[in-house]
Amino acid sequence: MGEESGGMTRLQTGAEVIRGYLGHLGNDAGVYRMISAEGEPLYVGKAHNLKKRVTTYSRPDRLPIRLQRMVAETATMEFVTCASEVEALLLENNLIKRLMPRYNVLLRDDKTFPDILIRGDQDYPQIVKHRGARDRKGDFFGPFASAGAVNRTLNVLQRAFLLRNCTGGVFRNRSRPCLQYQIKRCSAPCVGYISQEDYAATVDQAKAFLSGRSQEVKDSLATAMQAASDALDFERAAALRDRLRAMAHVQSSQDINIEGIGDADVVALEQRGGQSCIQVFFYRGGRNNGNRAYFPSHDKQLEPSEVLSGFLGQFYENRPPPKDVLVNQTPAELDLLAEALSVKAGRKVTLAVPQRGGRRKAVDHAADNARDALERRLAETSSQRRLLTGLADLAGLDAPPERVEVYDNSHIQGRQAVGAMIVAGGDGFMKSAYRKFNIRGDAVEKEAADAAAAGLAEAPVPPLEGAPSASAPSGGDDYAMTREVIYRRFARAMKEDPERTEGQWPDLVILDGGRGQMTAAMEALTELGLQDEVPVMSVAKGPEREAGRERIILPGAEQPVLLPPRDPVLYFIQRLRDEAHRFAIGSHRKRRAKDQARNPLDEIPGIGAKRKKALLLYFGSAKAVSRASVADLEKVEGISNAVARKIHGFFHPNG
Repeated sequence: MGEESGGMTRLQTGAEVIRGYLGHLGNDAGVYRMISAEGEPLYVGKAHNLKKRVTTYSRPDRLPIRLQRMVAETATMEFVTCASEVEALLLENNLIKRLMPRYNVLLRDDKTFPDILIRGDQDYPQIVKHRGARDRKGDFFGPFASAGAVNRTLNVLQRAFLLRNCTGGVFRNRSRPCLQYQIKRCSAPCVGYISQEDYAATVDQAKAFLSGRSQEVKDSLATAMQAASDALDFERAAALRDRLRAMAHVQSSQDINIEGIGDADVVALEQRGGQSCIQVFFYRGGRNNGNRAYFPSHDKQLEPSEVLSGFLGQFYENRPPPKDVLVNQTPAELDLLAEALSVKAGRKVTLAVPQRGGRRKAVDHAADNARDALERRLAETSSQRRLLTGLADLAGLDAPPERVEVYDNSHIQGRQAVGAMIVAGGDGFMKSAYRKFNIRGDAVEKEAADAAAAGLAEAPVPPLEGAPSASAPSGGDDYAMTREVIYRRFARAMKEDPERTEGQWPDLVILDGGRGQMTAAMEALTELGLQDEVPVMSVAKGPEREAGRERIILPGAEQPVLLPPRDPVLYFIQRLRDEAHRFAIGSHRKRRAKDQARNPLDEIPGIGAKRKKALLLYFGSAKAVSRASVADLEKVEGISNAVARKIHGFFHPNG
């Protein structure tokens, strides 16, 4: 802990800051926040007694090294009192998810899980995949660990219960059955091939199956199949047989009959080398709905019980917990955590470490999966570090890069041009840091002038010797696009993080392209005064775009570097480039689809949703609106003469 003015260390200064709050604290339950001098949240904690808990931080000599570092960085604190410790725990988890303080256990991968929804607002309910808040009318079943798990289950459910999955518009406008009926995945209620009462019965069967009463449904179908066979209605008997087989398939593939498990999440933690893996298996109605592995960020000195407790609190912060949460080891403050989960769910939630039977078997299975996933992660991390070291040697860096940014562009003859940035580090691709840039063309000149006026950058410089011109992009000018993307990326970085304290500056920039892209990027960096501060290299495709013969171009080098075809670093560079290419193409396709779906009426000033709807209802299409005369436009409700002239003028600027 370094010295500060007056001879006090940073640790002593932080402890003095904390002691200054003790006189104003009571014995209430609540949440406290430690904040750095830069305003960064360091830690969020909860306490049954705020004064007692905060007092422990004012005696740093009794704290572990991790907490001493935290105290040393503390410049201010904030407090919120709560009615109970359970309320404080719920607020703590909410704040951790929102603020992401670096001394807490952090669950960074927090995507929502998909459900199956059987809609309740239709005469013939539709079965669909749903993601997000459960705010639609109907019955929800889930969660499922992935979209793939939902899709597989939906596929089998359609074969077993013949429920429709088409939208309302398609359903209302059918005059004959669609392909789903032909391949025996729908009972064709759209054309009356099944009565509403019979369809409702199959819906009830599907709900019973998804709720865990599968044997009841199978017995009912088996009885009906036998009755149809006895009546010599072999076609119906065969259809019921196929439905039973579909149900048997989903049961056998999902390990449905686990003793003692109904609605439960099975959670197992494994630690090694200061890293943790937590596997979560989702069981609903006794059915395994898949699993997902998490690698929470935390200090290496934290005990497994603290990591597990922090994970569970954040995991259920924005999703309802099931009836049972089964874990492989006891989390810190188990009883308090179970009470908080019960408050969150609005019903009793049991949090337990099973010791025997099917529940214990499920927990052990989850622990095995966590151990295997952690071993793979550690092996990948070790391999990634070796590759980053090789990349550093190639680029002439002093140390392996912690953050590598790779850039690529995608467009069709200059239209819907998109620049893409992907990021990789010691743990692989950092997808939350990916960024796309919609190419604006004249943006660089304007931003350069603004930056020069603000003293953030030098005045624009002429192109480097021998380089193609990289002015505003036009047509398929990939060089100018590269220049714009690099300029915008680092102009923003200089504005938002000039001190480079937030870990958002790259240690190496890789460009997909040749010497032209390299020159364009160096122009942009030179304008910003960063030409000697950001290492750059470009990767040019080999002759006839042959993989394995890529040329690595470095600034100032007269000749490109050719790595051996089987060099692991070359494979690594190819993987980085291919990921940037994939992301760029995906971003371009999304922009192109959005542009193609844009209605010309959206671009007319003064035409809002109501007038747009009236015009489309009257004329049938935007193209018909564009051909209409002023007199015809005036006939539309809500369109005055002035508005009609504005619309006509938009489509006919020359009269």
